[in-house]
Amino acid sequence: MRVIDLSSPVDAKAWEPDPIVHEILTPAQGAVHMAEEMQKHLGVEFDPAVLPGGELLSLDTFTLTSHTGTHVDAPSHYGSVAEYGRPRHIDEMPLDWFHRPGLLLDLRDQPTGAAGVEVIEKELSRIGRTPEPYDIVLLHTGASEYVGTPGYFSDFTGLDGAAVDFLLDFGVKVIGTDAFSLDAPFADMIGRYQETGDTGVLWPAHFAGRRREYCQIERLHNLAALPGPYGYTICCFPAKLVGSGAGWTRATALVDE
Repeated sequence: MRVIDLSSPVDAKAWEPDPIVHEILTPAQGAVHMAEEMQKHLGVEFDPAVLPGGELLSLDTFTLTSHTGTHVDAPSHYGSVAEYGRPRHIDEMPLDWFHRPGLLLDLRDQPTGAAGVEVIEKELSRIGRTPEPYDIVLLHTGASEYVGTPGYFSDFTGLDGAAVDFLLDFGVKVIGTDAFSLDAPFADMIGRYQETGDTGVLWPAHFAGRRREYCQIERLHNLAALPGPYGYTICCFPAKLVGSGAGWTRATALVDE
């Protein structure tokens, strides 16, 4: 089996609208920290100088949102109320949603904005296949080429609400994208709203999750490495963050060889 990494890096040196903070305790600092914690919580005295080289273990502390890097959005992210009942948090979602056959749609020819049903239908016709229930549909927009730059957050293709509903009608429960969001960029949506006064252009892909329960994978990476539009399993189990609207995932494709 070949494993293809589909996850974008979490890098404190890269540009993010919500900056990542990465604090590091070296192995020597970790030894002192451990000694202090042992004394504070257990009343145990320990001199870290007795350790080889005065070192124990390093310790990394990251400060970041649950939507940084490749992550899975839970229904509770889309709103506090849903038409189908209480929106579930990421720790409540069934794990079997996140280990399923993948179906890749190539949207790299689409401009910044929101692709509609006709775009999805054309791509499904091209690949000669429609989604099966619980397939994980992946959108290859090409946006991941700009990871770590401001352009990654402002220039990409999303889906409109009708396109999301179209995919969910096949029984799809998880839709993924290599872009920052499954919706169009913020400036694009708000600009169209200001021109038309139509609130339906504002976050329609996310708000579809208020009507129908489904999850998104955002900020995928390396979709060009997939061997074709299908023929592999996507594995994207989200971190079990209790009460959270999202959880990070090390998304991969599993290819039998």
